Amino acid sequence: MMASHASFWEAVTGAVQSLRGSKLRSFLTLLGIILATTTLISVMSVISGMDRIIAENVSNMGADGYTVTRIFFTQRDPKKFLELLRRNPNLNKDEFAFLREHVTLTREIGMTTNRSVNLHVGKEVSEGVLLTGCTPNMALIANYESVDGHFISDTENDRRMNVAFIGNDVKIKFFGDTSPVGRTMSVEGIPFEIVGVAKPKGSIFGQSQDNFLVIPIETYFKTWGSRNGMNYAATAIDHAHLMAAQEEARTTLRAYRHLHPKDDDTFSMLTSDALLDFWNQLTGAIAATAVGVVSVFMVVGGVVIMNIMLAVVTERTHEIGIRKSVGARRRDILNQFLVESSMLSGMGGVIGVTTAWVVAVLVRSLTPVPMSVPATAVIVGVTLSATVGLFFGIYPAQRASKLDPIEALRAEK
Repeated sequence: MMASHASFWEAVTGAVQSLRGSKLRSFLTLLGIILATTTLISVMSVISGMDRIIAENVSNMGADGYTVTRIFFTQRDPKKFLELLRRNPNLNKDEFAFLREHVTLTREIGMTTNRSVNLHVGKEVSEGVLLTGCTPNMALIANYESVDGHFISDTENDRRMNVAFIGNDVKIKFFGDTSPVGRTMSVEGIPFEIVGVAKPKGSIFGQSQDNFLVIPIETYFKTWGSRNGMNYAATAIDHAHLMAAQEEARTTLRAYRHLHPKDDDTFSMLTSDALLDFWNQLTGAIAATAVGVVSVFMVVGGVVIMNIMLAVVTERTHEIGIRKSVGARRRDILNQFLVESSMLSGMGGVIGVTTAWVVAVLVRSLTPVPMSVPATAVIVGVTLSATVGLFFGIYPAQRASKLDPIEALRAEK
C-alpha cells in the first residue's frame, strides 16, 4: 500500500517537473482544453444568470398565475409574426369585463396597459418613464410592494383620481431621500399626486425595473383613452386548478369573439410553466450548440495531448529503461504517464475556469448580460478536462509501459 502511494506521488512529482520544464509546449498543448473549458463554463454561467431572472419573473407571475395577451411569439419566422399581428386584435376593456363576470376558477383577474411618458417636478425632467394603468388588484397579482404610502385603491380607481404609485428611480431622481407621498408631479403636463413608492426591484440586462409609475386604469382611460391594447393578468383559485382556469378563460374569450371550434385562438395565453418550457427549449438549443463546440475543442486538445505524450515517451525511453532495470513495474510506468497526461489536461481545465471567471466578471461589469459562475460548472469543467487527458493518455502510457528494458537502455539519452 505504501509503495503504491509512493509510486503515485513520484508520478505526480515527475509530471509537475515535466510541466515546468517545457512551459511553452505545455501551454500550446493545453490550448484546446483551455478553449473548451472556457466556452463550457461561460455558456453555463450565462444560462445560470438567466435562470435567476426567469425564476424571478416566474415568481412574480406566481405558481397559480396566467396572463392573456395579444401575441406571445416564440418562433423566428417573421411571416408568422406578421400574420399574428394581422389576425389578433387588441384586447379591450369590454372583453375584460366579460371575462371577469363569467370566469369561476380564477381568484383575481386584472387589466394593464402602458405607455412611455415624460415626468416633470419643478425644473427636473425625466424622459421615457414607463406609465402603467392598471386595476387596483394588480398589487396582489403582480406583487407590487410599497415601502412608503400605498398602492392605488379601488376608490381612487372608481373616482378616476389623478394619483400615482412610483418606482424607486423616479423617487430618487425627483425627491432624493425625502418622502414623496403627498407631493405632486406632472405627467405629460397633467398633475398627479403621489400616494406610494414601490419596493426596489433592481435591473435586468442593465434595464432598470424601477423607472415607472402606476396610475388607476380608469384614470388612464379618462386621460389617454382605451384604444391601446390591454393585457390581462390573473391567478387561479389554486395551482391545482391553474390549467382548468386558463382553459375556462380561453373558452370564454373565444365565445365573446365568436370563434368557431376549428378557428385558431386570436390571442395568446401564458403561464409560468409555459414560460419555463419556452426558456428550457431556448437554453437546450444553446447548450446543444455549446456541447458541439466544446466536443470539438476537447477532441482536438486530447489528440494534441496524445501526440505530445508519445513524443515524451520517445524522449524518456532511456529513462524508462533505467527505471525498469532497477525494479520499476509496468504499472508504475503506466501510472506515471497517465498521471502526467491527466495533470496536463487538468491544468488546462483550471486555466479555463480562471479565464471563464475573469470573462464573467468583465461581462457583468461592462455589459448588461447576467453571468453567474455556478460551482457545478467549475467541477464539470475541471473533471471533464482531466478525464480527456486520462483517456487520450492511455495509449502513450501503455506504449511506455510495454518497452523492453534492454532495448530502452540502448536508446540514446
